[in-house]
Amino acid sequence: MNNWTFEEIQFGTPEYDSALRLRDKVLREPLDLEFTQEQISQEWAVNHLVAIDPAGIIRGVLILQSQDANGTQVKMRQVAVDPNIQSQGIGSNLVKFSEAYAKINGAQKFVLNARTTAVKFYKKLGYKTQGKEFEEVGIPHYKMTKDLI
Repeated sequence: MNNWTFEEIQFGTPEYDSALRLRDKVLREPLDLEFTQEQISQEWAVNHLVAIDPAGIIRGVLILQSQDANGTQVKMRQVAVDPNIQSQGIGSNLVKFSEAYAKINGAQKFVLNARTTAVKFYKKLGYKTQGKEFEEVGIPHYKMTKDLI
């Protein structure tokens, strides 16, 4: 992870466009889904965090969205890492960065809907499943949570 950076990017910037393309490639295209203009336009009020490789290319992305008025519960969404470099620690480091970022900004708890195939990844990072498996975007998921305090 030498010379990688983890940072927040702003909605509507060229970096946001790159992150959106990565999310589309990893999360939407395999399911034959496309982002709608309405979905994209709603992202101005969420935090976009990215992993940038030494060449300056965004290779990982996730979104944080407050779930309550005071920001103590945050939902992590749309976690995507370039398929060519998965299983090299980029996703884990990006999630850890997002937890630190959220904690500094007052978050106490993370929630997420993990694809069943990603549950093991999140469990290694201390997340716990809540409830039963459910379907979202046509594939099985589990709700997962982690206390940050």
